[in-house]
Amino acid sequence: MSQLPPRPAVRPYRPADRAALFDICVRTAENGGDSRQTYPDHELLPNIFAAPYAELEPDLAFVLDDGGRAVGYVLATADTPAFVRRFRDEWLPTLADRYPPLTGEPATPSEVMLHLMHTPERMVLPELADYPAHLHIDLLPSHQRAGHGRELMHTLLAALAAKGVERVHLGMVTANTAARAFYDRLGFHVVPVPDPGPLTYLGRRTSG
Repeated sequence: MSQLPPRPAVRPYRPADRAALFDICVRTAENGGDSRQTYPDHELLPNIFAAPYAELEPDLAFVLDDGGRAVGYVLATADTPAFVRRFRDEWLPTLADRYPPLTGEPATPSEVMLHLMHTPERMVLPELADYPAHLHIDLLPSHQRAGHGRELMHTLLAALAAKGVERVHLGMVTANTAARAFYDRLGFHVVPVPDPGPLTYLGRRTSG
């Protein structure tokens, strides 16, 4: 009898997961689908939404390992204003040569993302002050709808609670209705923010 493959398991992020982290990010960044046609530079989005979290707060970075590689992740910061300062002071300088700031208004999807990269202060909103942590979670389609996202989220929430962080938020593209259903099932609620643009902000307590 052939053995069944091991069930995917959540574990802490390791530096060796970096390539998988980038791959997961780009393959799930277009409303949950593959973004590689929209963003020709396949390292642009991961350098905004994935790598800085794993580098700056590795104790709040977890992956889903299928026995061979990471196939999903959850990443977070415990303190959004502090993360923004470190992103500005420590992370952006490592990218400045490859991704210089725009000199005009963004005109392409990639330029919109470049603008986001160079304006990390956009993450600090007064309406979110009671939700100091924020997170990003992504799973490859092959491993969605099997309970792995819930497991990743519960692992992160427990890690945040252990740090004394009581609440967490996230910003999701409003059009991604499948993601919204997932967050609703996990007990997230809308946090009203004036003029949120294409995003909906959701929050919840880290315990309970």
